[in-house]
Amino acid sequence: MAGGTGQDRQLEAARALVRDVADRFDLNAWARLWDGSRLPLGKAPTSNFEISISDPGVIGTLVRSPRLDTIIRQYIEKGIDFSGGTLVDFGRDLQKNDKAPKVKGRDIAKVGRNLLPFVFAKKDARDAHGFGGDESGVNRKIADNKDYIQFHYDLSNDFYALFLDPEMVYSCAYYTDWSNGVEQAQRDKLEMICRKLRLKPGDRMLDIGAGWGGLLCHAAQAYGVTAHGITLSEEQLSFAREKAKKLGLADRVTFELADYQNISGTYDKIASIGMYEHIGLKNIPGYMSKVRSLLSEDGLFLNHAISHRAPKNAKKWLTRPEKKAIAKYIFPGGELDDIGHTVNAMERAGFEVHDVEAWRMHYARTCQLWCERLTARKDEAIGFVGEEKYRIWVAYLAGVSLAFSRGSLRLYQTLASKTAKRPPPLPPTRADLYR
Repeated sequence: MAGGTGQDRQLEAARALVRDVADRFDLNAWARLWDGSRLPLGKAPTSNFEISISDPGVIGTLVRSPRLDTIIRQYIEKGIDFSGGTLVDFGRDLQKNDKAPKVKGRDIAKVGRNLLPFVFAKKDARDAHGFGGDESGVNRKIADNKDYIQFHYDLSNDFYALFLDPEMVYSCAYYTDWSNGVEQAQRDKLEMICRKLRLKPGDRMLDIGAGWGGLLCHAAQAYGVTAHGITLSEEQLSFAREKAKKLGLADRVTFELADYQNISGTYDKIASIGMYEHIGLKNIPGYMSKVRSLLSEDGLFLNHAISHRAPKNAKKWLTRPEKKAIAKYIFPGGELDDIGHTVNAMERAGFEVHDVEAWRMHYARTCQLWCERLTARKDEAIGFVGEEKYRIWVAYLAGVSLAFSRGSLRLYQTLASKTAKRPPPLPPTRADLYR
């Protein structure tokens, strides 16, 4: 192709890159190039999963800026697209080998020659739908917390309802059987939280980050507690209040638009389900102290949070491209702790830790099912939030599911009481959890 046009050279180079990927990874998928040609990404793919590249500029952009957020932006704007399955399917295919083949020696030169025709190919994606402020949260103020939460949660209740369960529970489900669907698993999760907190009639319960109200309504109906929930999302607040009213619980279950730092009172049981990730690492000591100040002497606190593996280099984790991408497009201000530091912070605040349970694979399955449910209702989702936002969420849910599957993300439920100076308000074994 030495005498061909620049477009011919780019097309031939792209085909060579696809052949190289097929040789190295043997994926059960196909690639469709901008000229309509369909090429196998493995030796004999049997699936209908197909990745399409809209023009040479997509490869050029990735060559110049080979980062995760570049891939996300290209997918958002349809430079990269897929069909015939979900991104979770493709990601699992990529993960079927523990380690990707290494490129070295002559292969490096070969790959370099195939990338060269794309160095100046242009397709500059506009930076759409990212958070407009400081998404890192490093220099956050209390007022910023509301902006962070509303960017994520005030998207559209109708949009979330497309992939969540009927109770609108937006956190890791609990699978007593891996074949269970989201609906059953979320009911089982709400029940397990209530059992871990050993709820009983008359308990005063606080839910920090109450979401759409599913946990508190279940706790009031099944265990007779009086409950209060706080959120910084206007959309969630309106939904939760209406839910409690429809269920006839408005006299026992209340919700408030408030930051946890501004809450007062005393509660027998406190739950924080999927909220810990929003507070910021430097605010953890203050958060733990605040929660403990709200807890009665014989109270219990359940902290449910996504975490990452304790890093060898904490600074490296803070700058990882996947963290930056998620902060920009999905969770501005979010920071993940590691479980060792979480337990340490609890003990330093004066809590006694009683139980730490890992739910990693439960969240891998939850996000997989969410991704599949959202993908199946693509047209409705686009009608609610637009195609670009829909594509961001499909990529996000798939990526998170795969991250939990491979262990780079974890999730723990940690149960603690206020003090070790008296017998803990717990039975002698965990048997009551599984009655």
